[in-house]
Amino acid sequence: MSSDVQRRPAAGKGVKRPAGKWVFWLLVTLAAVAGWWLVYSSIERFASWLVYGALGMSAGNRLASAIAFFVYESPKVLMLLLVVVFGVGIIRSFFTPERTRRLLAGRREALGNVLGSLLGVVTPFCSCSAVPLFIGFVTTGVPLGVTFSFLIAAPMINEVALVLLFGLFGWKVAALYLGTGLVIAMIAGWVIGKLRLEGWVEGWVYATPPASSTAGPEARMSWAERFALGRDAVKDIVGKVWPYVLAGIAVGAGIHGYVPQDLMASIMGKGAWWSVPLAVIIGIPMYSNAAGIIPIVQALLDKGAALGTVLAFMMSVIGLSLPEMIILRKVLKMPLIATFVGVVGFGILVVGYLFNIVL
Repeated sequence: MSSDVQRRPAAGKGVKRPAGKWVFWLLVTLAAVAGWWLVYSSIERFASWLVYGALGMSAGNRLASAIAFFVYESPKVLMLLLVVVFGVGIIRSFFTPERTRRLLAGRREALGNVLGSLLGVVTPFCSCSAVPLFIGFVTTGVPLGVTFSFLIAAPMINEVALVLLFGLFGWKVAALYLGTGLVIAMIAGWVIGKLRLEGWVEGWVYATPPASSTAGPEARMSWAERFALGRDAVKDIVGKVWPYVLAGIAVGAGIHGYVPQDLMASIMGKGAWWSVPLAVIIGIPMYSNAAGIIPIVQALLDKGAALGTVLAFMMSVIGLSLPEMIILRKVLKMPLIATFVGVVGFGILVVGYLFNIVL
């Protein structure tokens, strides 16, 4: 009896420690958020003070306008990127290739296209993992059209681009990007599935035995482990893309400072019927991550480019990049790659023209 009584205080102390730890981390998180917001909200004032105060440059100077754009956008985009990548890293801890395949295998095509597109938005896969994902999907019973809905949505509807668009342009532009990207992925995958193009997949793909997993269902992760994955995502992704982000901001600064507004409006404005296909043609051979293309998008819009044309350009860079086509050539025959590019490209053209007409 006495030994049982002695154990109770120890058990009580053990229960209180996690609660105290959660309170500590909550306070740290709130302090970090407050500090982040304080710095973020002061960037514009700092950029104006540095360029027009400390450096003494005049407001009408083109070089001053370009420098102010770069000084303002660089910390702004990078700070947004840190938060987005950390949050996405936590979300991605809930998904693995095995879990994604299980969710998509055996689905009817219409439902599968919708589910595949939605999973493509939140799963941690990009063009570099297209080949192993494609093989894993088709060898475990995922229909070809559903597989393409996933492969289209994964790079095109980039969650980093989505949140950056929300932070820079507001929820309407972000919602347009998300909605149109999902529609393109769903319809393109559905069309490819209905065409029954399995014969244009390289024969060795279907001969590959499906990967078997002996690990069973994924183990539950603690929130501390998920936060660690978010931190690792920041180190890995931001550590790799920040030079491209700064390069994109530098290009955007040059456009903002030196490209006349009338010129950009004449090339990419609503009045130029050929601006949308030209934007898609220019965008496909380019290779840029989403974070690097957003500052260019912002500069183009500021200079009078039409929203539909700019969205078409961004989607073609992210969703129809030449490197992804080269990677997919390992598993797809050229007619299927051409069909894929044609269907997705047509969808992007429709989106561009639609928004130029409506907005």
